Amino acid sequence: MVPQKTYWHLLKNQRVPSEYELGSASLLYYVGRGFEIDLPLAAWYRRYQQGSPFSCTDWEQFSDPRKTTYASYTAMQASQEVYVDGLLESIEASDYDRGLSQGWIGILNRALGPLRYAVHALQMVACYIGQMAPSGRITIAAMFQAADEMRRVQRLAYRTCQLQLAHPGFGEDSRARWQEDPVWQPLREACERLLVTYDWGESFTALNLVLKPMLDELFMTHFGYLAHDVGDYLLQQIFQALEHDCRWHRGWSEALASMAVRDTPANDAVIQGWVGKWYPIAERAVNGFAPLFEDVLEERKSGRFIAAQARIVASLNGSLRRAGVENALPGVSIVDDQTMPVGKD
Repeated sequence: MVPQKTYWHLLKNQRVPSEYELGSASLLYYVGRGFEIDLPLAAWYRRYQQGSPFSCTDWEQFSDPRKTTYASYTAMQASQEVYVDGLLESIEASDYDRGLSQGWIGILNRALGPLRYAVHALQMVACYIGQMAPSGRITIAAMFQAADEMRRVQRLAYRTCQLQLAHPGFGEDSRARWQEDPVWQPLREACERLLVTYDWGESFTALNLVLKPMLDELFMTHFGYLAHDVGDYLLQQIFQALEHDCRWHRGWSEALASMAVRDTPANDAVIQGWVGKWYPIAERAVNGFAPLFEDVLEERKSGRFIAAQARIVASLNGSLRRAGVENALPGVSIVDDQTMPVGKD
């Protein structure tokens, strides 16, 4: 009897499988056959995974564009961490934080501490998507995304502690601001709604195709530009490093959605329906932060946030087009992901 190769399920490719293929293909044994024991958990999966209108003939067709494995992920993030560590160390070795204006410290106190609560919510939803995903490759991508979000939470917390050393009392009211400050309430509502969205397809769409891309660009890009313009150039560089993760999150999400639409064209309408539901919620969340942009740089106060908002919406529309979803945001033009700084020549 000829022994079965360990990668028998990949023999149809007629080549030696890659490390990514070996470590990611056909990992979930229960898909297509169900769980061995019919517990309440099985009913949950039947309803919110198998019963999702976001469907595909074979979810194993999905492939992470970056072909991320545990080894490649840890090597890549190690180099990213060295870079961010260098930025943080340069702050600690100087009087950088004491040189920031009091007006900007006030904006950071309102923005930086509460942001980690929002990012933690994004991390929890990414974990849920990974848990409920109908393919091991989707699970792997979602779990690495969750790890990236935890990294972002840690860096925000560390930066907050640095500012506390130079400005005693900084960030101590972060939780109260997250729960009560008007600028955060639309986003808090969006996060809480998302945390109780159980259909895995809707959860994926709401997080990775709508809310998260808008929030990532608002803070990692446009708030970073604002920081640069007021002299906090190292915060912009930290945010640019974190935005590197966000670009991959968008990339794998667009690849998954476009594959699903090609396989099952009805997914176009399904995703459009969810985008139509979640976009107004995400839009309100983004618009709530206008005061953070308009309370500084008086000479540029008029129109700065409006310009950023327009770029965020146009960028989202471009991302949805690349995801294979047509006319999700009618009347919005496509812009390149490399968005130019608002207010710069």
